[in-house]
Parts: sequence; C-alpha cells; structure tokens
Amino acid sequence: METQWNILVVCSDWENRRALIHMLERLTLNVYSSSSVRQAEELLKRRTFALTFCDDHLVDGTFQNLLSEIRKSGEKTRFIVTTTSGEWDDFLNSTRLGAFDMIRWPLQPTDVELIVIRAMHDDELKASDHIIA
Repeated sequence: METQWNILVVCSDWENRRALIHMLERLTLNVYSSSSVRQAEELLKRRTFALTFCDDHLVDGTFQNLLSEIRKSGEKTRFIVTTTSGEWDDFLNSTRLGAFDMIRWPLQPTDVELIVIRAMHDDELKASDHIIA
C-alpha cells in the first residue's frame, strides 16, 4: 500500500499509541502522534492529515473537543475514535458528531488496515465523482 498520506494518532496511553503507530507504519504511511488535544491542535495547524485516530478520552479533553476544532477549521481529515468501551451508543454518537469510524482497543492490525483501505477507497470515489461532474 504505497501512499503519501499523513496520519495523526492522538492517544494518551504511550503503549497503545506506539502499537497503533507501528501498525500504520507497516502500511507505509507517514505517521505523526500526540498525547493530548493541545498537541494535536498544534500539529493540525502545520500539516494536513488524511486520517486522525483519536482516543475517546485524553488527558486534556475528549475526542469531541478535537473533532470540534477540526470541523471549525474546515480540515477534511477522516476521524476515527479509538475506545476501550466500544458501546453501540458511543459509536452512534461519534458518527453523529462527524467521525468516520470507531474502533475498540486492543486494536487488531487487520481492523486498522480495513479502515485505511475504506478511507482510501472513499477518496477515490470522491475524486472520480469530481472528474465525472
């Protein structure tokens, strides 16, 4: 899977963050990481990210705080919520707020890869729609 996509991983737990970074780097993606909403906002000011994986709860806020800032900025990143609970209501709430998907810890490499493939496919469909229109 060759791509120049930038991916942002926002996770307070160092071991979980490292594991997800490793999974994404195996897919030859450019991965950036932060441990807080504030750090993520600083990275988002300097780069464009195709995907953002963000824990539901961080040391200085929640995924909702970061997602809200991303939406205000007009950024087009696809937002994936990572969670330990993974309840159906949480999934529905996150997608209502604009998340692309939700995935439960412990993450499985195949699940992460499928989300990336879905997002790439979505990009291809949108690009072909613009060509046809």
